[in-house]
Amino acid sequence: MGYTAIVDYGVGNLKSVTNALRYVGVSTQITGEATVLERADAILLPGVGAFPDAAERLRESGLDRVLLEQAGRKPLLGICLGMQLLFERGEEVRDCEGLGLVSGCIRRIETAEKLPHIGWNQLAFPNDSPLFAGVEEGSCVYFVHSFCGVETRPEQVIATTDYGATVVAAVQNGNVYGCQFHPEKSGETGLQILKNFGGLNR
Repeated sequence: MGYTAIVDYGVGNLKSVTNALRYVGVSTQITGEATVLERADAILLPGVGAFPDAAERLRESGLDRVLLEQAGRKPLLGICLGMQLLFERGEEVRDCEGLGLVSGCIRRIETAEKLPHIGWNQLAFPNDSPLFAGVEEGSCVYFVHSFCGVETRPEQVIATTDYGATVVAAVQNGNVYGCQFHPEKSGETGLQILKNFGGLNR
């Protein structure tokens, strides 16, 4: 039986993501081992914290190389900080290289609204993506962040939200997907997104 590997590199809330995936019928395995990631049908990269710390953990463990290799072979979904790590670089704390699977960089949101951005916001879909099949435009999802992706190629942006400025909420580049919001904390809408991701490899 196939499974989705959830990457354990010390900076993610693994339990809530695992529970949400299992709730929608997706088998999971939490791992920091290359061989388990290689055998998986799909990979989910969670993350909470600062960009440089997380990027360093991926490099030190060698998981960055595994993710780059596997991204061309199977669906990969980054959530919150996990999405940010997919970008070419980040500017949180200091300039730092990301995985480079999505074009652009991570910068503090340029808005007059209070940061961090915490709460529910509506999604708009500038481009179609199987990740949002069955999800209506205007559906609300839950965000917790102060940084977001910028200078992303327009065709890679599959969802945006408004927080005093247009904020990239989700991206896609081939098999690589990223959600700035937390689908595992976004009710029925989030569960549908995770179900869609779980079905990409079937």
